[in-house]
Amino acid sequence: MAYNLLKGKRGIITGALDENSIAWKVAEKAHEEGATFVLTNAPIAMRMGEIKVLAEKTGSEIIPADATNVDDLTNLFVKSQEVLGGKIDFVLHSIGMSVNIRKKIPYAESNYEYFMKGIDVSAMSLHKMLSVARKLDAINEWGSVVALTYMAAQRTYPFYTDMADIKAMLESIARSFGYHYGIEKKVRINTVSQSPTKTTAGSGIKGFGDFFDFANEIAPLGNADAASCADYCVSLFSDLTRMVTMQNLFHDGGYSSTGISMEIMNKLGLENAE
Repeated sequence: MAYNLLKGKRGIITGALDENSIAWKVAEKAHEEGATFVLTNAPIAMRMGEIKVLAEKTGSEIIPADATNVDDLTNLFVKSQEVLGGKIDFVLHSIGMSVNIRKKIPYAESNYEYFMKGIDVSAMSLHKMLSVARKLDAINEWGSVVALTYMAAQRTYPFYTDMADIKAMLESIARSFGYHYGIEKKVRINTVSQSPTKTTAGSGIKGFGDFFDFANEIAPLGNADAASCADYCVSLFSDLTRMVTMQNLFHDGGYSSTGISMEIMNKLGLENAE
């Protein structure tokens, strides 16, 4: 059901690779709620994905941009305002990549060049994006920026390796920049810590399937899927959350607040444990 939460709002959505990605679902939901927006991704990711299908479905234009390149980001914000007919009201940062994970390199043996690449792509890109937008005064007052993260920034998940440190940096940037952008322009910046989600990127992590099932049995409401994450992001883009900023918001069915569940205890044979 559409409520037109974003009627008249303009945005930029990054990271839509295919119909399984959270960014794809956010774009569909934002369109349903009345927003107009541009889609962007790195040229190489666009060749691998199906972003043109999404653009046609939502009536959106595509502006290629490497989120690690300040010139590309400047072009993205300038052209987005031209295409959309005004300043930006919301931005989704859905960008994450770890070469160490892709190459199955253990955390303690991390390749530091790969590590730095992951930081640049997955965390520093948010700072660059916000810095460019601020310099151009491209985001309207009370605008909203949402970046996707994961709870490995707070707790240790061995299989998440260097991405855990990178996500911690992403969340810190959201808080730090949120302070400055909030004072200057009332722009709010938050991160959403999502459940394990069956996206193309997430499913590539070793042991993801088993962990997905584990988290699903810990969380009282079960894992939140990509579509419900899109609902949550849209609420953060809307005026209904205009006083929420600098927060890391858990969207995980209660997983982050649950120590253990009876389902897991029973599977471990601990149903009578005291």
